[in-house]
Amino acid sequence: MNRIDQLLAELCPEGVEYRKLGDVCKVLNGFAFEAALFNTQADGLPIVRIRDLNSGFSGTYFSGLYDDRYLVQNGDLLIGMDGEFNAVTWKHGKALLNQRVCRLQEFSDVMLKRFMFYKVQDELDRIQSGTQGSTVKHLSSRELEQAPIPIPPLEIQREIVKILDAFTELEAELEAELEARKTQYAYYRDTLLNFDGRDDVRWATLGEVAIVGTGSRNTNEAVLNGAYPFFVRSQEPLAINEFEFDEDAIITAGDGVGVGKVFHFVTGKYALHQRAYRIVIAAGSLLPKYAFHFIRNDFGRYLEMTSVHASVTSLRKPMFEKYPIPIPPLAEQERIVEILDKFDALVNDLSSGLPAEIAARRKQYEHYRDRLLTFRERGVGITQGIALRTQRIE
Repeated sequence: MNRIDQLLAELCPEGVEYRKLGDVCKVLNGFAFEAALFNTQADGLPIVRIRDLNSGFSGTYFSGLYDDRYLVQNGDLLIGMDGEFNAVTWKHGKALLNQRVCRLQEFSDVMLKRFMFYKVQDELDRIQSGTQGSTVKHLSSRELEQAPIPIPPLEIQREIVKILDAFTELEAELEAELEARKTQYAYYRDTLLNFDGRDDVRWATLGEVAIVGTGSRNTNEAVLNGAYPFFVRSQEPLAINEFEFDEDAIITAGDGVGVGKVFHFVTGKYALHQRAYRIVIAAGSLLPKYAFHFIRNDFGRYLEMTSVHASVTSLRKPMFEKYPIPIPPLAEQERIVEILDKFDALVNDLSSGLPAEIAARRKQYEHYRDRLLTFRERGVGITQGIALRTQRIE
């Protein structure tokens, strides 16, 4: 930060010039290409839609005629105009620009494209935060063209880009590490939980080794900041001030989109939705946490097999009770739990694992981006400019 402040004092002591975005580049709207000509067989050119800005190219192509004005290619700065506003540098080759996505082009020589990328994303995040709770979340090209953009000297732009690129690269490295660890986790999980042909493994049905039941609560009984976790049928538990059970249990959805996919392991007091199931392992030769890892990994396969490829939207108690589960020696169960718990924490824990590290780096990046991209405007007093800079940081 000292280097940036020194450059600001040396190169623009009276403040930084601001211009409208439309004065330093052109904003080109996408085109409403005919959806009937979209395909997934790589017939024609890729087409860039809103969803492609968040997840990379989704594999949709356009096979009709087009105007060359709507061609984009690697390095182009694209902006999503609906929903979660987003700016990306396109990296998926030549493509066509669909409606509700715009392209910034023909940059003035006073503006680095990479600096513009960071500043536009900063402004989009600010606009997005101001639309929370609103049912209408869209931008117009006119709004973008009128947006005030600071134009610090190119030397300052380069220094800022260098700093923000370093943050971006670090986050990308962490995300790549997370994907690698997820792959490693899946390998160990599938290997450790494969007991085919094992003579030292006993098989039992879940009904023989566990109690299976449901809760009695409704979703509308949840409260904000309740004393106990309240497991419903979604990935995220709610909260409640009264508990029903005090135990080690495996929790899963009884119906809805979470069937066969959403599993929790709980220790202690909790409440349970009337269409969610609790699986309580009886004391003996089966460790509850081992059972959790095996069921979470295998139950979807069991559902596909028992449903004969029909869509399962709800579960009944007999389906759980007939579910076969392997029981290896206790020492091996303990080893499996130790290994998979470590991987689970590394790739899924929002408080200590890689997701937590990524979230912390993202917050740090946004803090410095806001600070680096906030400038005292030329003609604005120093005290007022410092107040603006401080306000954006807090």
